[in-house]
Amino acid sequence: MPQKKCVFFDRDGIVNKSPGAGKYVLGWEEFHLVPEFPECLQIAHCCGYEAAIVTNQRAVALGLLSASRLDAIHQRLRDLLEREYRQSVLDILYCPHDVGACACRKPNPGMLLTIAARHAVDLGRSWMVGDAETDVEAGRRAGCRTILVGPASADARADARVDTIQALPALLESLL
Repeated sequence: MPQKKCVFFDRDGIVNKSPGAGKYVLGWEEFHLVPEFPECLQIAHCCGYEAAIVTNQRAVALGLLSASRLDAIHQRLRDLLEREYRQSVLDILYCPHDVGACACRKPNPGMLLTIAARHAVDLGRSWMVGDAETDVEAGRRAGCRTILVGPASADARADARVDTIQALPALLESLL
């Protein structure tokens, strides 16, 4: 059976506006969809890729957000994407653990590996898109090609990069 190709998207900063360093999206009212994200989904799908979201959610480990509330946020995201944009995601996985407590928290590749096993995804033909080096490193460790959205650091290791989220759709069109 042929394996699927997938574009993995980090959540905060790519799918929704980042709440800022050290801050968390604790409810739907704080979740603000990035306008370019539905276009990115459409491009991925048109190019034969599935799309999935992988996100570190330390707020769960800190007791600031329950897993059920986080699941409700993600269900509302799915509903919004379907209703308003006719787009969908294959899966949404999150790491609820604190730093150093698991193998799924990015930069570890656990969430990507889980989605690959669950949905028959070929990681070597897939991409990880994120706004942090931890996203890039998770993608690299999983065997994906990577895209960094934001300024490059001296140790940037992404396969491709754009300065802003507004430039991501055009980059995806050129790469996928």
